Amino acid sequence: MHELSLAESMLRIIEDAAAEQGFTRVKKIWMEVGRLSCVEKDALRFGFSVVVDGTVAQQAVLEIIDIAGRGRCERCCSEIAITTLYDACPNCGSYAIDIIRGNEMRITEMEVE
Repeated sequence: MHELSLAESMLRIIEDAAAEQGFTRVKKIWMEVGRLSCVEKDALRFGFSVVVDGTVAQQAVLEIIDIAGRGRCERCCSEIAITTLYDACPNCGSYAIDIIRGNEMRITEMEVE
């Protein structure tokens, strides 16, 4: 379950921000998670709840913002919606698709005290 290690990385980012900015409590965290990132959102929520116990983020609510997949076909240059990493271009059938959105995972905002 790589989501647990992702949650640990999130906590390091939060703790670094707390040390740098001087806040003592995180109330809410907004995180973008792309549909193509291979992250199981429920497992990430669970892992996050485990790793934040006893930290500045102990009571934090984790809001996950789902980001749809988008790609650009190398053959016909169309920008297309994609649901899996191996979708073919619906316009020309090529599998040479560059992902331009949907594989990211990042904290976008935190509400702190």
